[in-house]
Amino acid sequence: MRTMKWNAEDYAQHSTAQLQWAQELIAKLALQGNESVLDIGCGDGKISAQLAQTIGNGNVVGIDLSADMIRLAATQFPPERYANLRFLHMDAADIRLTAGFDIAFSNAALHWVADHRAVLQGARRCLKTGGRIVLQMGGRGNASAIFDTVQTIMQQPAWLPYFTDFTAPYHFYGPEDYAAWLPENGFRPQRMALLEKDMQHAGIDGLTGWLRTTWFPYTDRLPVELRDTFLAEVVATYIAAHPVDARGNTHVKMVRLEVEAYAL
Repeated sequence: MRTMKWNAEDYAQHSTAQLQWAQELIAKLALQGNESVLDIGCGDGKISAQLAQTIGNGNVVGIDLSADMIRLAATQFPPERYANLRFLHMDAADIRLTAGFDIAFSNAALHWVADHRAVLQGARRCLKTGGRIVLQMGGRGNASAIFDTVQTIMQQPAWLPYFTDFTAPYHFYGPEDYAAWLPENGFRPQRMALLEKDMQHAGIDGLTGWLRTTWFPYTDRLPVELRDTFLAEVVATYIAAHPVDARGNTHVKMVRLEVEAYAL
């Protein structure tokens, strides 16, 4: 099981866009209130908790590869307050749960996973026949301006030695990928689309916080005392090309891949 060292508390403070997009995705589920839902890549648990509140007569299981995230989720949303919610430390690419779920849901998580076929295989095993997957993740072309900026800074002589043999950990796929993978793994596609989103942050501090919490595979390559300097250079370079707006917000163009399919 490949693990990444997330700062769960810091992520919880700098993931407002992910929360907003999750709420939009939950609305598309049209929940009746008695479903059994698997939340794949549940992170700090706040989306799982919202699902649990929505389906008071059903149940939710949140899984995440980060033990720190699972600990935070279980602490914030304990069973004495959320009797129909539990959290498990589990790899999205190695889902091992008893069959019986109505919905497998995932928001802003699967772009961290290389093998989406394995995710689909695990989801199919634990879904009822006729059950749904509803997934949204970073898609092809996601955050391209930020990637270009980070790449520019990485190539500077002061930083280049720290990124020898570095491979980005994100995997951005498109509808054509899922058009092949879904039927191969027991699903009937319903819809697959790339959606453009505007990610906003409260000024430079907000943008820096998001980069610090979700781009840590880059900063983890650096000595601790140099990480803030690296991020400051990335943010300054990005802001020069994409200025803060009149309200003091920064903007990042994101592309999300949204997938819905039914288990055969």
